[in-house]
Amino acid sequence: MLRKIYLLGAASAFALMLAAVPASAEESPHLVPAPASDATTTATGPQTAVLSGGCFWGVQGVFEHVKGVTRVLAGYSGGAKNTAEYETVSTGTTGHAESVQITYDPQQISYGKILQIFFSVALDPTMKDAQGPDTGTQYRSEIFVSTPEQQKTAAAYIAQLDAAHAFHAPIATRVDPLHGFYPAEAYHQDFLENHPYYPYIAYNDMPKVEALKEIFPNDYAAHARLSGFKS
Repeated sequence: MLRKIYLLGAASAFALMLAAVPASAEESPHLVPAPASDATTTATGPQTAVLSGGCFWGVQGVFEHVKGVTRVLAGYSGGAKNTAEYETVSTGTTGHAESVQITYDPQQISYGKILQIFFSVALDPTMKDAQGPDTGTQYRSEIFVSTPEQQKTAAAYIAQLDAAHAFHAPIATRVDPLHGFYPAEAYHQDFLENHPYYPYIAYNDMPKVEALKEIFPNDYAAHARLSGFKS
C-alpha cells in the first residue's frame, strides 16, 4: 500500500488511501494508564527502544515530538540484514516490520512513558498485521526488547492494559527480542516533518501528532528533533 501511495500523484493517492481504510471502527487515540511498573536503569547515557506500529512515517513523526527523545530512526527489525530494503520488506516475506529506533535520555523520560505514548497515540494495538489502510506482516505491532528489564516492563504493561480493558479488543502487540535494527533509506527518514501535507501523512499521521500534543502536553515538543540521517 505505501509503495502505491508513494508513487501516485496527490489526488489519486488520497482517493486510494480513503478507499483502503477498513470499514470497521478503529481505536481512536486516547490516554491509557501509565505502567504500574517501569524499567529501571542506572545508566546515565542514552538508551534505545525499538517499536513497530504500522508505517514508520507516523511512528517516527510522533516520537520526534517527544521531550527527552534525542533521535528517532525509521527502519526495519525482525528479519535478516540482507533483506532490510524497502521494496523487499514490502513483499511481506522477510520477517521484518517497519520499525523505529528511539534514542532517549533516561533522566528525562522513562521506557514506560515511551510505551504509554506508543499505546495512547501512535497506533491501534488491537490490529493484527495491519494499521490503518496498510496490511501485511511488515505493518504489525511489535515491541523489540533488548534487555530483561524491557521484556518485563513491556509484557507486564500489555497484561495490565488488557486487564483494564483499555481497548475494545485484546492487544495484538507482540513482544520479541531485538536481533537487529537496520535504518531505512534516507528518503523515508523524517518523512512526516518533510511532507506534512502529503495526503497519507495528513490523513493518517498528523492527527497522531495532534493527539500527542493534546493528551501529553507536558511531554510534547513543538519543534521536532530530526534524525539527521544520511545514507
